[in-house]
Amino acid sequence: MSGIDVIQGGSPLAARWNYGHTLMVEERPKGSSAHGSAHWAFAPTPDCAAAAEKTRCLLCALSSSSEKGTRSQQLPKKGTTMNDAEAARGDVVTSYKDAPTRTVTAGGVTFAYRDLGPRTGVPVVFITHLAAVLDNWDPRVIDGFAARHRVITFDNRGVGASTGKTPDTIQAMAKDAVTFIRALGLEQVDIHGFSMGGMIAQVIVQTDPELVRKLILTGTGPAGGEGIKNVTRLSHLDTVRALFTLQDPKQFLFFTRTANGRRAGKEFLARLKERTQDRDKAISPVAYLTQLKAIHRWGLERPHDLSGIHQPVLVANGDHDRMVPTPNSADMAQRLPNAELVIYPDAGHGGIFQFYEKFVPTALEVLARP
Repeated sequence: MSGIDVIQGGSPLAARWNYGHTLMVEERPKGSSAHGSAHWAFAPTPDCAAAAEKTRCLLCALSSSSEKGTRSQQLPKKGTTMNDAEAARGDVVTSYKDAPTRTVTAGGVTFAYRDLGPRTGVPVVFITHLAAVLDNWDPRVIDGFAARHRVITFDNRGVGASTGKTPDTIQAMAKDAVTFIRALGLEQVDIHGFSMGGMIAQVIVQTDPELVRKLILTGTGPAGGEGIKNVTRLSHLDTVRALFTLQDPKQFLFFTRTANGRRAGKEFLARLKERTQDRDKAISPVAYLTQLKAIHRWGLERPHDLSGIHQPVLVANGDHDRMVPTPNSADMAQRLPNAELVIYPDAGHGGIFQFYEKFVPTALEVLARP
């Protein structure tokens, strides 16, 4: 993995990041599988001081699960969308598959969202990836969080069933996300941002720090991060690759090409199809291309100062992320004052979906701390 040297020898296992920081890795118990995660906590070493087009079918493939259904399966069914007032009268939902699509209007935008889990404690707002709509969240991850926390997913402006024009900067997307969160009457939330969502989350915690209690950043990178400017080219290439091999682009973009990665990709894509009613509207080609422009701009920005983010942050990724190269995760975790880093082996951009059975308990443990 570029930028990180993993060293075996002695106990515990150690990994050294190239800029003078030592990463302590949880040692695997004897006899345990080699497919566990490396859980790294940053500790400064004495060296620290010295180190100072694209066609519509291609685009829709990115935000769907290659489902050969009718248009009525891809759009919210008439009569199933709830507004926020109606939702307040409903029962608590614990399964993402069954969570109704709701709407709330603020700032001239009607946001589509889903809301599940207990109504106690701090809610967790999920901010999703490029081309994604409500149906692109792994139900195992959502349900795992919702067993203990209120979980809210949403389509940002101009995406899926939400109205408005998609912004062409990460900063504008962050502003819209804050508008949505405040429209729900929430004064403080935890945020889980995956991929592009993690970029948006970084902006939110800097512009509205009082709104965020804890942060989970997965499969993402900082402004100006290594390789982020190449997401457009990579997305187009792998979408064409998927078309010619009759596969979903996420099989290439999110997972490794090893046997484990291929199997994990197929299982993940199957889970995305579990919801059969009230499915979201696919992203439009214009919105998708606008999101790509925003990510490209993020990749060209000067690095942001992350030292002012004092909230606890969990950073997680696979060890072979092609979309947002894995060294970006180590870079963020080193620059954030209160961060933990988890890297999953033989995993790509969608490492948290491949290893959801490990990721969810780790994230819940972080959120449960005082």
